[in-house]
Amino acid sequence: MNRVMNHSDRLDATFAALADPTRRAILARLAKGDVSVMDLAKPFSMSQPAISKHLKVLEKAGLISGAKEAQKRPRKIEAKALGEASEWLENYREFWEGRYQQLDSLLEELKLTRDKRPKRKHRKGEKE
Repeated sequence: MNRVMNHSDRLDATFAALADPTRRAILARLAKGDVSVMDLAKPFSMSQPAISKHLKVLEKAGLISGAKEAQKRPRKIEAKALGEASEWLENYREFWEGRYQQLDSLLEELKLTRDKRPKRKHRKGEKE
């Protein structure tokens, strides 16, 4: 079944792909330039078929693409899926930034209210 992924499906696939440290390492390597599957497999202690499975997950998420150049089959990073994930995260960053600003305002208000209260004298033996 070959269906078009909607925005939510693409985000799910992107975050699932990014959840694996090997796939993140592959993306970090591809960020430096296009690389063949064989060269991608070198730093990992796993078989070429295992690396190929990781690449399929990354390709399905739209994070990388491949070309057929004779035997090399180089892979390259694709920006669109990462951009969509970044945009989604940015919305939440803005939300939490607004909440932190509200909290800062509330804390400042409480501090000013506390500072304006008359000081209470403590009786002998009473803790402050």
